[in-house]
Amino acid sequence: MKQLQFRNYSYVFKPSWMGALTTLLCVLLFIKFGLWQYNKAVQKQNIHMAYDKAATGEAINFPLSKLDKNAINSWKFKKVVVTGIYDTRYQYLLDNQVEGTQAGYHVISPLKIENSSQFVLINRGWILGKNTHTDLPEFKTPIGKQVVVGQVWVPSAKIFSLENKNDSTQRFKNNNPVLPMVWQNMDMIKYQQMVPFSVSPLLIKLDQHSQAGGFIRNWQIPAERITTNMGYAYQWFGFALASILIFFYMSITKVMSSNNQKQDVHPS
Repeated sequence: MKQLQFRNYSYVFKPSWMGALTTLLCVLLFIKFGLWQYNKAVQKQNIHMAYDKAATGEAINFPLSKLDKNAINSWKFKKVVVTGIYDTRYQYLLDNQVEGTQAGYHVISPLKIENSSQFVLINRGWILGKNTHTDLPEFKTPIGKQVVVGQVWVPSAKIFSLENKNDSTQRFKNNNPVLPMVWQNMDMIKYQQMVPFSVSPLLIKLDQHSQAGGFIRNWQIPAERITTNMGYAYQWFGFALASILIFFYMSITKVMSSNNQKQDVHPS
């Protein structure tokens, strides 16, 4: 093994197989975690860009054709416009929505698209709940043709689910026009199965400047803490570099040089 001379000592690089394997696994794992955090930051940055584009760009026509999974994802966060009439029989309140420090609901209303048999769900914004949770707040829904401008949102099938399914289904079957349903979460697929009409898999969050029966619409951008994700990414990459440096440090052994050993030998 090649020795590095430094004063009276030699430094020998003697890595162990166990140390090399452990270091390799740690480096690969840390790099994987670093890339995961970096990709999350990039995705959130793209969402910010989409939001900014939707806020300043022109609205495009809402798609009426059937969309596959790839097409659905391509419509995320786009600013769209659609004309239709609200159907109050099938609207509902989305529970556990907070505005500032106050708890309330989001009003979700289906819109029958003009010159089409298709419907699309419109999130019309936030309303304040009452002191007693069993008492539902009152709200108005405009009648007649509405021009809806908003941003496309795709509900996640992994997060949203419908609670109390039997009660909800019964309400739809009875077409109860008086009391809106309350959902703890949203399940787009279940909603599509329960209603007697075709519903787009895309949901529209009503634009803040739209006059189509909106309420408080301080939509929160879901892409936050980009700097934090980047910080985590650099941290994991730093761990990978530190693992390599520690491996080299622990693999180098210091031994006395042969010249220094001869000097230490004295004749008796």
